[in-house]
Amino acid sequence: MNDDRNSLAISLFSEVLTADQMIRARLSKVLPKGMEISHFSVLNHLAGNVGERTPAQLAGTFHVTRGAMTNTLSKLEWAGYIHIRPDWDDARRKMVAISPAGRQARDQAVGSIAPVINQVVEKLGDERVREALPILREMRRQLGEGS
Repeated sequence: MNDDRNSLAISLFSEVLTADQMIRARLSKVLPKGMEISHFSVLNHLAGNVGERTPAQLAGTFHVTRGAMTNTLSKLEWAGYIHIRPDWDDARRKMVAISPAGRQARDQAVGSIAPVINQVVEKLGDERVREALPILREMRRQLGEGS
């Protein structure tokens, strides 16, 4: 029975990892020039949340190191997509907010990736996607508990 479970687990993770690689490759091709998936992910997150976030909070949200997040934020700030300011309550910290240009870039990116992801959903069918979402969300939660 253990071999069956191992085989099932390996098959599941193999499919998820392969799908992740294929999604990233497809989206990278259609994102606006110079925008990386990590840039879009941060802009999308900031656009969907009210208020500012610290770099450490963003690193935790995306399960990356603070150094990796600092690198992404530096590129976004250079492009004018985010504003970074000192935290008025704790000068050691910084606060990050999306800029109007960042919101526009995020909206443009959504417009460029929407046809790609909508095509996949259309081929799979709305009902099958709705059925898969709870499983994928629970898998993400389970994996998040281990970190």
